[in-house]
Amino acid sequence: MASCIQAVFIDRDGTIGGDDTVHYPKDFTLFSFSLKTIHLLKEHNIKLFAFTNQPGISSGEATKNEFINELTSFGFDDFCICPHHHTTGCTCRKPSIGMLIEAARKHQLDLSKCVIIGDRWTDIEAGRKVGAKTILVQTGAGKKALAENKHEQTKNSPHYIATNLEEAGKWLLKA
Repeated sequence: MASCIQAVFIDRDGTIGGDDTVHYPKDFTLFSFSLKTIHLLKEHNIKLFAFTNQPGISSGEATKNEFINELTSFGFDDFCICPHHHTTGCTCRKPSIGMLIEAARKHQLDLSKCVIIGDRWTDIEAGRKVGAKTILVQTGAGKKALAENKHEQTKNSPHYIATNLEEAGKWLLKA
């Protein structure tokens, strides 16, 4: 599968580090395996995009540049960051697909040849809407999302359920 993948969109909070809540850059800690997995995917010439809802930007708790600087240091190629609170009704906040459409336009991507990795059902839902492959990781809110969405385990199911980002990366490179 790796040779067919144009890009991987990876959620931040709960997927590459932190827990099931939002952490701002100065308080964010990566999981021990995240950098290794990011570098492994990049070694296979896979473009990596951070794909994250960060409502603290609109409330002034952090800036978009703080997130971009942090995500750049982790090795991401570009950033899909929704700064809006969930009550604003924007078209970019997951599970809406605005960020994915914008990235596809900017980087000439066929989203059906992309992968979404996240710990929440909103990540999976956004990916499914655009025809991307989806992986739910069981870190962060992943186990809870899986339990709460058992009724969705058919047409909206993730294509793969991984213990964590490391397992997701290995599966992508093998599949």
